[in-house]
Amino acid sequence: MRLIETESLVLHAFDYRETSRIVRLATREVGIISAIARGARRPKNRFSAALDLFASGVAHVGLHPTRDLHTLAAFDLTRSRPELAESLARFHAASALAEMCMRFAREDETGRVHAAATALLDALGTSAGDVVAGVTLGGAWRLVAELGFAPALEHCASCHAPLADASPVVFHHRAGGAICATCARSARGGRTLPAEARRILVEWLDGGTHAPLDATSTRAHQRLLREFLEEHLGDGRPLRAFLSWEQQRGTPSAAAPA
Repeated sequence: MRLIETESLVLHAFDYRETSRIVRLATREVGIISAIARGARRPKNRFSAALDLFASGVAHVGLHPTRDLHTLAAFDLTRSRPELAESLARFHAASALAEMCMRFAREDETGRVHAAATALLDALGTSAGDVVAGVTLGGAWRLVAELGFAPALEHCASCHAPLADASPVVFHHRAGGAICATCARSARGGRTLPAEARRILVEWLDGGTHAPLDATSTRAHQRLLREFLEEHLGDGRPLRAFLSWEQQRGTPSAAAPA
């Protein structure tokens, strides 16, 4: 068993038997791992409240070479994020992000996913209700880029021809992003992506922020992201946290993918 100390983020935690907890951690050194914290449910234990959801700290982990469940010896808390539980919008957004990391970033050992996730949760913690979804969408698309699956938006994902900035395009998940009118005629499926919606996606991927979207535009962008993840990164199982995150209604706008 190899012992490591690594900056970590608690993505999920659940009770195990009478005295222990199992946690899913996004780590800087070894990607996403599961670890058992023995004795964490006892009245007096060395973990205390350090293993709260979305907390950051330094995890002391014994890595088992032949098992998927490792041993968490200690967790030195550096930051708790109670503000994420103070708002339903923040909590649902953070849960969708955690689900995304657990399902699709397990093999990341570069530290980029851990850094992107912690930065996004910090931004969420200070976001007002009307900008939470936009902050989360922008951060989630940047996380997709860190995983190596950024969608093509300025050139056709199929033939690589440049796309006119002011024109709507077809966003084709399987092709890997926006496609030109010629390629769209021979491609099945896809969603119409208005010019404004494409501009917003480009802005998010470049690290920018955007003014609050109306509820229907937000839901359309959430759906576009979920479908893209399911096509390129999924394993056939539904993204339950993402699905619950989409339950918003509003008036359609030009910024909404169709």
